[in-house]
Amino acid sequence: MSFKKINGSLGVLALIVLWGFHVDYSIGATLELKPKSKIKSKEGSRARGLGDGVAEARLIEIYRMIGSSNIRDALPKAENLVADYPNFQLAQLVYGDLLAARSRPIQSIGDVPPEIAKNGLQNLLDLRAESQLRLSAIKQVPPSEAIPSQFVSLSRRNKHAIAVDTEKARLYLFENTVTGTRLLANYYISVGKAGVGKTVEGDQRTPLGVYFITSNLDPKSLKDLYGSGALPVNYPNVLDLRRGKTGSGIWLHGTPSSQFTRAPQATDGCVAVANPDLVRIIRTVEIRTTPVLIGKNLNWVRPDKLAGQKKQFSEILQTWTNAKRKGRENELLQFYANDFSAEGKDLKSFGLSLRAELNKTGNKPVSLKDISLIRWTDEAETMVATFGEVLDGEKVGRTVRQYWQHRPGGWKIIYEGLV
Repeated sequence: MSFKKINGSLGVLALIVLWGFHVDYSIGATLELKPKSKIKSKEGSRARGLGDGVAEARLIEIYRMIGSSNIRDALPKAENLVADYPNFQLAQLVYGDLLAARSRPIQSIGDVPPEIAKNGLQNLLDLRAESQLRLSAIKQVPPSEAIPSQFVSLSRRNKHAIAVDTEKARLYLFENTVTGTRLLANYYISVGKAGVGKTVEGDQRTPLGVYFITSNLDPKSLKDLYGSGALPVNYPNVLDLRRGKTGSGIWLHGTPSSQFTRAPQATDGCVAVANPDLVRIIRTVEIRTTPVLIGKNLNWVRPDKLAGQKKQFSEILQTWTNAKRKGRENELLQFYANDFSAEGKDLKSFGLSLRAELNKTGNKPVSLKDISLIRWTDEAETMVATFGEVLDGEKVGRTVRQYWQHRPGGWKIIYEGLV
């Protein structure tokens, strides 16, 4: 990426101009730029009401002014931004460039003298990378009303969902209601120091796959490194375990008091977001029922484009349910893969448990409700199906999660267990 001078003095931050950028305020807090509540930041900022997405929205406004050569107004806004968020290092860098541009041409983001740059070169490179990722997010806003194609069908129990695009360094927070799934907000994130694709303990990579939030850790019990709190996910999941992946302790967490955000690749494998953003997420999501999709490049589609997949798989589940209703053990076992495994049981052992279950229920009709379908594609096609299973005449049932994989003979269950 090359840079050009503006009016002979500010050669920019002009990557903004070169990208032909247009501000879209769906970056950050999608619904509103004004914070929902007054949250006192952990780092003791003097700003009032530091809500989620606000700092980034203000930075984008400064970018917009620079893009239109309105340096006069950009400078005081940058000054106010760093005063409100003194640990926002990228904002400090932009402010420094704007100050320097008053006396000399600026050739690149973070255009500091070589003798100064060499002492903090990696930090400077990280900030430049963060800036480019934020600018990319401005140009690559998801289409209106679109959702990641992996969310084939979210049930009413999935009141919220999270999707992480590691290539774009963005986290997307969704609300799911009877009227559909809508994007609430999206935030800049940091992933593992070694990138993504976790396979072993300590590889400092962020895992890829479909996960669920398992708990909400009390921030008082955490080190400063994790900021305002942490939401662990169920890594390793069923697929990870089948593939021999190791490791644990993958969290969605905040940032230390010294940093508003972290470099694009700075964690030991977790996903890190700014503390105000994490506070919003923690206040919004539910434990156990909120899926967290982590992928390299999310494919966004309109929900109606997923109707065919939903119908096809709902019919498969209905056929499985019918076989169970009829108590036909042999017919039911045809839905399970030969390499099925769950809770230490292979297909043969599971078959014995299934027979005992069918005998116990006495062929009572069984109904499925609140079905969610999340698809994951890598070297295999996998569908994660979660649903409530209720016997006829019973007031309460149980929640079942199945992992189906597409095999030469069709879709087969490779795992089944209770949630």
